[in-house]
Amino acid sequence: VQLQASGGGLVQAGGSLRLSCVASGLTFDDYGMGWFRRVPGKEREFVSAVTWSGSSTYYADSVKGRFAISRDNAKNMVYLQMNSLKPEDTARYYCARELAAAEYDYWGQGTRVTVSS
Repeated sequence: VQLQASGGGLVQAGGSLRLSCVASGLTFDDYGMGWFRRVPGKEREFVSAVTWSGSSTYYADSVKGRFAISRDNAKNMVYLQMNSLKPEDTARYYCARELAAAEYDYWGQGTRVTVSS
């Protein structure tokens, strides 16, 4: 299983970014997918998740109303649209495969997001 995230970068506060993650080596629509983030020296933080069909989505309180997760099973892709970005959103963002409820077993290499104030 390989997960490749992209789309990170430097953006001003209030701006937007769209992260993408392409998956290979798995039957993509068998699995839910999630996004996490990590700041050096801090614990990894759950950001968002989507069920295999895309019919249900979940968000951390810190991003609810600003971020939107989606997926395209035909392309083996999962996305994270991030709007109204804040400096505290600065982190490396990882996509992950959900093996079971809230249990993730494969992680991508991450893409860095930096939000300037």
